[in-house]
Amino acid sequence: MSKVTLGKAVNMGLRRALEDDQKVLIMGEDVGRLGGVFRVTDGLQKDFGEDRVVDTPLAESGIIGTAVGLAMRGYRPVCEIQFDGFVFPGFDQIISQLAKLRYRSQGRVQMPVVVRIPFGGGIGAVEHHSESPETFFVHIAGLKVVACSNPADAYWMIQQAVASDDPVIFFEPKRRYHDKGEVDVESTPDPLHASRVVRPGGHCTVVGWGPMVRTSLDAAAAAQDEGTELEVIDLRSLSPLDLEPVYDSVRRTGRLVVVNEAPRTGGLPGEIAAMVTERCFYHLEAPVMRVTGFDAPYPPARVEDSFLPDLDRVLDAVDRSLAY
Repeated sequence: MSKVTLGKAVNMGLRRALEDDQKVLIMGEDVGRLGGVFRVTDGLQKDFGEDRVVDTPLAESGIIGTAVGLAMRGYRPVCEIQFDGFVFPGFDQIISQLAKLRYRSQGRVQMPVVVRIPFGGGIGAVEHHSESPETFFVHIAGLKVVACSNPADAYWMIQQAVASDDPVIFFEPKRRYHDKGEVDVESTPDPLHASRVVRPGGHCTVVGWGPMVRTSLDAAAAAQDEGTELEVIDLRSLSPLDLEPVYDSVRRTGRLVVVNEAPRTGGLPGEIAAMVTERCFYHLEAPVMRVTGFDAPYPPARVEDSFLPDLDRVLDAVDRSLAY
C-alpha cells in the first residue's frame, strides 16, 4: 500500500490499463510530451509510445469523434478534456454519437470510450476553467457518469471505466488532485456504480460527490464538536445512481442535505431530493436541503470562495434541517 496524490493515482490506473490491454489508447491536448495540463498522464507517452498516448490538435469535437471511430474498430480510447468548460465543443459528438451508437445499432456496436474531465472550482482559475457540468451528461441516456473523490477510488474507478463497454464520463475533482491518500493496488475495489457511506452518523445524512465529499467530511468533523453526528455518503456514480444507501440512511436520520458545486436550478440535487421524497416520505422529519452554487455563470477567481459551497453553508443547511 502506498500513499499518493489523487492525480498520481489516476496516472497509476491509466498505466495499468495500458499494460493490461493493447487496445487502450490515451488521446488529448498535451497528454503526451507535456504529460497533461495537470501532469496526470506524465511519463505515459515515454513508456508506451506516441501511437498509444496521442497528442491531438486543439479540437475537442475532433478528439471525441476520432474516439468514436476508434471504438468502432475495437479500440478503447481514453480522451482527456483539459478543463470542464472546454468539453462543450465536443458535446455534439458525445450526445449525438457516443451515447447513441450502441442503441442505434441494437447492441452490435459497443462504445468503450472514457472521457476524462477535470471539474469544479477552487483553484483560482479564469473563465471556462471551473465549471461543474455533470448534470448535462446525467440527463443523456446511453452515458455512464462517475466522479472520484479520493486517490483509492481514482486508481480503481479509472480502470473500471476503461474496462466498461459503454461510454463513461469520468469526472476528476481538480482541486483535490494534490490530496494524498493510501492506494492498495491489491485490494478488491467497490463496484464502479456503487455509492458508499464514508462517515457514519445518526442525526442527518449528507450526500456529495467529487470535491464536495471532502467539504462534507470537514463539516461532519466540525458538527461533531457541537454534538451533531452527520452521516456522509459519497455518491461516486451519478448515472446510474445508487441511492439505496441514501434511502437506508435517511430512514434512520430523517434528514438529508445534498451538496453540489453546480448552479441549483435543474441540477442533480433536485433529482435526488425527488427520489428520496418518493421513497422515504414518511421517514422525513424535514424537507431535503440543497447546498449548491448559484444560478449564475462561474464568477471571477477573486470571489469564487463566495460561490462555492463550504463548510459553513453545509452546517447552516444541517441546522435548518434539525430545526424542523
